[in-house]
Amino acid sequence: MRDNRSGELFERPDDAPTTRDIARLVKAGGVEALPDAVQRADAATYQEIRCRSALNRTPGMRFFTWTLNPYRGCTHGCHYCFARKYQPHLELDAGDQFASVIFVKTNIADVLRRELAAPSRPTEQVALGTATDPYQPIEGTYGLTRKCLEAFRAWPTPLGIVTKGPMVVRDIDVLQDLSARAKISVYLSVPSVDEDAWRRLEPGTAPPLQRLRAVRALNDAGIRCGVLMAPLVPGVTTKPALVEATIKAAAAHGARSVGAMVLHLEPGVREHFLRVLGQEYPGLVDGYARLYSGAYAPPEYTQEVARIVGLLKGRYGVRHRDEDDDEAPTPARAASAHAAAPRQARLRLLRR
Repeated sequence: MRDNRSGELFERPDDAPTTRDIARLVKAGGVEALPDAVQRADAATYQEIRCRSALNRTPGMRFFTWTLNPYRGCTHGCHYCFARKYQPHLELDAGDQFASVIFVKTNIADVLRRELAAPSRPTEQVALGTATDPYQPIEGTYGLTRKCLEAFRAWPTPLGIVTKGPMVVRDIDVLQDLSARAKISVYLSVPSVDEDAWRRLEPGTAPPLQRLRAVRALNDAGIRCGVLMAPLVPGVTTKPALVEATIKAAAAHGARSVGAMVLHLEPGVREHFLRVLGQEYPGLVDGYARLYSGAYAPPEYTQEVARIVGLLKGRYGVRHRDEDDDEAPTPARAASAHAAAPRQARLRLLRR
C-alpha cells in the first residue's frame, strides 16, 4: 500500500483513484482492494480520492441548481438517509458500508476554484449537504468544506447548507463574509428532540439540542439559519407531542424558519430502513407495509402531518420555510398517489 499519510494529507498524487477507479476496484476485490484506505479510531475506513469536477448540475430541483459534496458516505449513519441509495454506484451496499466506507475528495477545493474562475461559472444556488453531510466528523481532519467556502469568497455565489453537524459554527467567520456578498442559508437538520429516536435512528450524529445551539450561534452571528424536521418518521417522530416539543425548541433557539418532510423510502434506502425498523420498532412493521406501498406515504397522510406542523408553527411564531428569504437546498418532492389501506388505518401511525 502506498504510504502518503505524511505530508500529503491535503495533497493528492497524480495517480490517486477517481470514483470510477474505486467502483472498478471494489467490484473486483471488495473494500480490501482500495489502495490507500485507512481505518481511523471511529472504525470507519477512509479512502482519499481525486475528483474531476466539484460542482454537479442538478436540473429540475426546486431550490438549487448545483450541488457540492466533499465526501461520499457519511459516518452519521442515519438509517433513513436518502443518500444511501447512491452507495451502490460505487459497488458498495447501502447499509453498513454507507456509514463505514468514506471517500474523501482531497482536491475538491482546487477543482472548485477552477470551475468558479471559468466564464461559465454558476450564478444559481449551490447546495452543500445533498448527498452527504459536509460537517460529518472527518471534516475536522480535512477541512474540505471550509476550503470550499473560502473558494467562494472571490466569486460570490448563493449557497445553501444542510447539516446535522454543529461543527458548522467553526466557519462562522467565512459564512459572515459570504453573507455580505450573496444569499447564504444554513439549515440544521433536527427531525426531533426526542433522544430515544435520536439514538435509534441517527447513531453517529450530535445530540439534537447541541444542533439547536448551533442554530442560535449562527443566527446571533447574523447568518440566516433555520431548522429542518426532516424526515419525520411515521409512528416514531410524528407524534404531535414530539412535533410540538421540537418546534418549541427550534423557536426557543432562534430558528428563522422550520421546514418539515415525511420520510421517503426509495429503493436502496427502503431495504435498509425496514431492516432497522424490524429491530428497533417491530410493532410498526405491519403499519409500514400498509403506509408505504411505494416510496412515498400517501398524500392524505403527509397532508395531515403538514396540517399539525403548520398549526404548531403558528402557535410558537415560527415561519414556514417558504416564507423565509432563504430556501432550503433539499431536492424537489414529487407528489405521489398511492392506492393503499383505508385512510384511518394509514393515519393511525401518526397518532401512536
